[in-house]
Amino acid sequence: MTEQIIQLLARHLPGYRVRTVERLGEGQDNAAYEVNGELVIRQSKIGDSALHGDPALHEDSALHSDPASRAEAVRREAALLVAVSELSPLPVPQPIFVDEEAGVLAYRKLPGRPLNLHPVREPARLAAPLGDFLSRLHAAPVERMEAFVPRDSYPMSELLEEAEGHYRDIVAHVPAADRRMVEDFLGTAAPAEPGVLTFCHNDLGSEHLLVDVEASAVTGVIDWTDAAIADPAYDLALVYRDLGPEVYGRTLAHYQGRHDDADHERVLFYARCALLEDVAYGLCSGVRSYADAGLAHLGRTFS
Repeated sequence: MTEQIIQLLARHLPGYRVRTVERLGEGQDNAAYEVNGELVIRQSKIGDSALHGDPALHEDSALHSDPASRAEAVRREAALLVAVSELSPLPVPQPIFVDEEAGVLAYRKLPGRPLNLHPVREPARLAAPLGDFLSRLHAAPVERMEAFVPRDSYPMSELLEEAEGHYRDIVAHVPAADRRMVEDFLGTAAPAEPGVLTFCHNDLGSEHLLVDVEASAVTGVIDWTDAAIADPAYDLALVYRDLGPEVYGRTLAHYQGRHDDADHERVLFYARCALLEDVAYGLCSGVRSYADAGLAHLGRTFS
């Protein structure tokens, strides 16, 4: 893996000396590596169903089973990041190079640490910048952003069915005291479909928020792979899921987009479905941080 990263950098950044390579982590879409403490190399996992737990960049791995899709994904994200940097009040990655054949996007490391692994002392201080950030994102001209991202409008009833499947997969790991809350949720009807779609990050989990832990400040927003024209309630739902109802409420106080009772209902719905998905993913993939966080937040998310 290190040798392949060295080869990539030699091709795109001649003369750049690689001293250290560290694995940063792995999500459902990408595996990430840090070079010399200053560059991030992101490897797309599109087309691979067997990579979880083994994100090495082997030439003959399943990562290369769908090169056209991976190439399009990294090309699209690089163009998107340029557009997002013009409207985001928070720092976002700036591409240094894209290697379409390898499915790799490289950018200079943003300051800060992932919030999911490094909780801040005063999470309420994150609310104002998040509210401003989401206000700006959701107000972006849809016709412009559609040049970079797809539409993502998934029927609520299907999301509920998926959540039921995820729950069946994880029920043995759910504390008995929490099962009734989850099952009551799964037994209710899905909310009405959203009326308005906007440009969204669409995966604004705490693992994609970088923070200064001591200052309790947001220092960047990463991983725009899933950005889409989608329901803005979903971005807010992941704030609810990962930071809790208090920070969500404070974020809304700084949010300038539309948000009524129907939007709030969808926030709760998305947050609960996404939590069950995270737990199922964490248990299946072995990335325990997702499962542990989801199980720890069951009570506040479903109450």
